[in-house]
Amino acid sequence: MMKLSKYLPFLNWFPMSSATLRSDMVAGITVALVLIPQSMAYAQLAGLPAYYGLYISFLPVMIAALFGSSKQLATGPVAVVSLLTASAIIPLVGDPGKMSHEEIVTLYAPMAILLTLLVGSFQLMLGLMRLGVIVNFLSHPVIVGFTNAAALIIGLSQFNKIFGVSMSRSESFVQDIWGVVMRIPDLHLPTFIFGVSAIVTLWALKKYLPKVPGVLVVVVVSTTISWLIGYAEMKTGAVIGKIPEGLPSLAMPSFNLDAMSSLLGSAVVISLVGFMEAISIAKAMAAKTKDRLDPNQELIGQGIGNIVGSFSQAYPASGSFSRSAVNLGAGAKTGMSSVFTGLVVLITLLFLTPLLYHLPNAVLAAIIIMAVVGLINFHSVRHAWQACRHDGIASVVTFVATLGFAPHLDSGIMVGAGLAIGFYLYRTMKPRVAQLGRFSDGTLRDIKVYPKLPTSPYIIALRFDGSLYFANTAYFEDTILEMVALKPSATHLLVVGDAINDLDASGEEVIHHVVKRLRQGGVTVVFSGLKRQVLQVMRNTSLYQLIGEENIFATEDQAIAAIHERLGDDSKDDLFCLIPHRA
Repeated sequence: MMKLSKYLPFLNWFPMSSATLRSDMVAGITVALVLIPQSMAYAQLAGLPAYYGLYISFLPVMIAALFGSSKQLATGPVAVVSLLTASAIIPLVGDPGKMSHEEIVTLYAPMAILLTLLVGSFQLMLGLMRLGVIVNFLSHPVIVGFTNAAALIIGLSQFNKIFGVSMSRSESFVQDIWGVVMRIPDLHLPTFIFGVSAIVTLWALKKYLPKVPGVLVVVVVSTTISWLIGYAEMKTGAVIGKIPEGLPSLAMPSFNLDAMSSLLGSAVVISLVGFMEAISIAKAMAAKTKDRLDPNQELIGQGIGNIVGSFSQAYPASGSFSRSAVNLGAGAKTGMSSVFTGLVVLITLLFLTPLLYHLPNAVLAAIIIMAVVGLINFHSVRHAWQACRHDGIASVVTFVATLGFAPHLDSGIMVGAGLAIGFYLYRTMKPRVAQLGRFSDGTLRDIKVYPKLPTSPYIIALRFDGSLYFANTAYFEDTILEMVALKPSATHLLVVGDAINDLDASGEEVIHHVVKRLRQGGVTVVFSGLKRQVLQVMRNTSLYQLIGEENIFATEDQAIAAIHERLGDDSKDDLFCLIPHRA
């Protein structure tokens, strides 16, 4: 049973007490009441008819919970992934705002469904290969910069629906928004009233009555008012309209090699961004509940959820921060809460869709705007800048690039990720190399920090702070040769290797070369504090034999004592070689 639960995590939910089942049912229904209107709003953000949001909220929600490791993560449509979906498909098939419903269903939607399959397949592959760590290539500052920019883009993209005017989609998002601003005098007053009222109500309920499901209240009230005043007849396309009754048809996604190759890059970006959002939320909740979280299993759950979703007309799903918080706050104990959420959506699809006919699109826009306001966090950008200037630059550049490349958001995040990796390589190409002197307590410390520390005319002691690999081997060699050239009386070079965490083939080759070259010049290279993995590389090659076991020591004190003994009378007055008593 234990072995089987490793592959079927939902078996860990059982046996389930009646109290746990009751808590999960309450939490699942609570999340569903938020999810149903929110999902329809996000579907429109993805360029799809609103009812596609219900399709993504059915099977993917339940499957991801069954196969994921988090017990409270609420999967489904999210704002950022919805926007990334639109930015991936619009350049290939055109603006859905200019298409008929039939064209969207036959041209646009199949591309979104194919994208879901690619996203799910990539996530599943990463999970099965235990490669969840690959998401670390998207650093937190880059994600912060991207999320802030995406939140602004999402919010601004909904303004035309609040004003009741059309918005063109071009290669310049800024130009499109400016076009909306120029059309403000033509705003449709009833639409504007619906949108602004919804925003104000959502804000007020969140601030003063946080336990009240604000989204549900706004949807019910606005839909009722819209029906009473005949709002649907006032303006074309002002309401959700007719939603197909029944469940989404199960069908294999349409395969097209050209489309797959065009969507592949976007699928990778959506996979990583979506999973980073999901795993960040899951980790935060696991810290509160003290549950064990397996990132690779979470990748498998998200991947299977999206793959199944692609067979049920869903666009890419991910973990939602807001709905996960609702799920946890409502008392969810296991992933069964997400199963109940899916069942409520199932009931809605079968019986309740006619009630949503008169829901104003402006209200859905208001829901999106209020949802993404919480994503805007410039404090995190400032914090990244204070922590590390390079991270701050990467965050700011990602923010600017995402805005500049919009609607091609994947280009913005790729620029940021490339810059962050470039900065990392730059830092590791020139790691800190400290020349050491003897401190009063017997430790070796950097003479740049403590310039009055005694050094030895016979021994050059240095500490290399970083892994020794192909990108910094030349710097390592040049630094050593420069130190030796500045002290011609030196007979020993001591490399304190406590901070060398890794050694690759290039690093091994350079050490081999340095040891031979310095030995020919009368300087013996001695190492101390080398880690097991570094020693293993040396033993696997001829380097260990070249250095000599007699020149490799466990501690720096042992190394200095051995050198002192070799030097004999020459070092009897050398303060560097005299080891003070340590308290």
